[in-house]
Amino acid sequence: MTALLAIDLGTESARVAVYADDGAALGHGESGYPTSYPRPGWAEQDPRDWWRAVVDAVGRAMEEAGRPEVAGVAVATTASTVAVLDDRGAPLRPALLWMDNRASEESARTAEVDHPVLRYSGGSDAVEWLVPKAMWLAANEPEAYHRAERIVEAVDYLVWRLTGRWAGSQMNAVCKWNHDPLGAGFPVDLYARFGVPELRGKLPDTVVPVGDPVGEMTAAARAELGVRGPALVCSGGIDAHLSLLAVGGARDGRVSVVSGTSTAFITEVDEPVFPPTVWGPYPDALNLGSWLIEGGQVASGSVLTWTGEHLLGLRRADLPALFEEAAALPPADHGLLVLDYFMGNRTPLRDPRLRGAVLGLTLGTTPAQVYRAAVEGVAYGTRRVLESFIEGGVPVEEVFISGGVRHNPLWLQTTADVLGRPLHLVTGDNLTLRACSVIAAVGTGAAGSLREAAGAFAPRYRVVEPDTAHADALERGYGDYLAASDGTRAISHRLSDPARRRP
Repeated sequence: MTALLAIDLGTESARVAVYADDGAALGHGESGYPTSYPRPGWAEQDPRDWWRAVVDAVGRAMEEAGRPEVAGVAVATTASTVAVLDDRGAPLRPALLWMDNRASEESARTAEVDHPVLRYSGGSDAVEWLVPKAMWLAANEPEAYHRAERIVEAVDYLVWRLTGRWAGSQMNAVCKWNHDPLGAGFPVDLYARFGVPELRGKLPDTVVPVGDPVGEMTAAARAELGVRGPALVCSGGIDAHLSLLAVGGARDGRVSVVSGTSTAFITEVDEPVFPPTVWGPYPDALNLGSWLIEGGQVASGSVLTWTGEHLLGLRRADLPALFEEAAALPPADHGLLVLDYFMGNRTPLRDPRLRGAVLGLTLGTTPAQVYRAAVEGVAYGTRRVLESFIEGGVPVEEVFISGGVRHNPLWLQTTADVLGRPLHLVTGDNLTLRACSVIAAVGTGAAGSLREAAGAFAPRYRVVEPDTAHADALERGYGDYLAASDGTRAISHRLSDPARRRP
């Protein structure tokens, strides 16, 4: 029997699954790695830790699956996690994690440039993306920048470790590097105007559409991973964006909401729209001939982890009791409001210098009230993103939700209540891993197009209905959230001013 190997490099761990060619899961493995936060707003990891985790997780998954021959492999990772490497592929410095927002000034500068390709990203590059991070490196760590043979994303690094080829995903290139598949490709003139004219030479050599073959796994990688068979590596991409392939495929009005450490909102449209409140529309980023739309909360589940484990000091095993106590409180009538901008705002505000807040504290405030307010704050942020889609001409008919939210019943139900619409909660395995199995099946010729294969891999789900009894209270809470977001913007900008942190 031959199998498909799916690799998902997330924020905290590498997750791997082995699938049969009919989509049945045969084995799973997971292995973690650390993150460091050297300054406020900064987040870094060591790329060598990613590979060590992948080797460990693949070994676990293959052992559980009975070590079948592998026909195809696909990789997905977080977007905009940027590695800086020498000519041997060794790190020159820690990788800048997707949530790292040190390049806020560089991101703001991209909005001052008039260039046709920026129309695909709302007129500027977000602080998380590779290009502003490269701009920051060139200005602040010029030695590392100029020594770097490669400035690439995590997915590129893993594909290179697997194949020996520097082949970038067209999804990442279009969505995060200003690559124009309908025009000139890499915008070398734009990079020059951004002050990084050398950047094109540091990016992957080629760009490969999602689902197309990159090359077979090298002998060295096979030996390290314990893989037999053809092991054809196929072009993957961004973890959350690929989730559309695992919710039955893209169709008009279908939005995939992946809620974990952060929350990503992904949909495709047949005709482009250009509101400034979304990321995109990105041409040919997933399905050729379609336009990908992206929205996001840079912090969501991470806000709840911080509240429960760091602020309140609870062990993870004690959190279910906190969930129950918080769920018993009346929604939005506890006198507290939390703003979810702990690492800034992705969309619709596109403001990396917003900051989180807890308003309404008294000496009688309880831990359960704080946690309940944090859950509601995250849900308000989710509503604001989906409303920005609709206001910008992007249809929202079906909402499929997946990720860590499924393990937190209070967060899940509160999201449905705040949105006032049913949620299709995907059950079963990791959507990104299942999407990678779709990609590997297509790339090896075991399935047809991405659209056809995605339809065959439609997920199991259950519907989470909103509780209408809470609608009025949560509507008032959402109004307060919008007003507080506006009212705290100026002080957030002063507190997050990079000049305040300079020696």
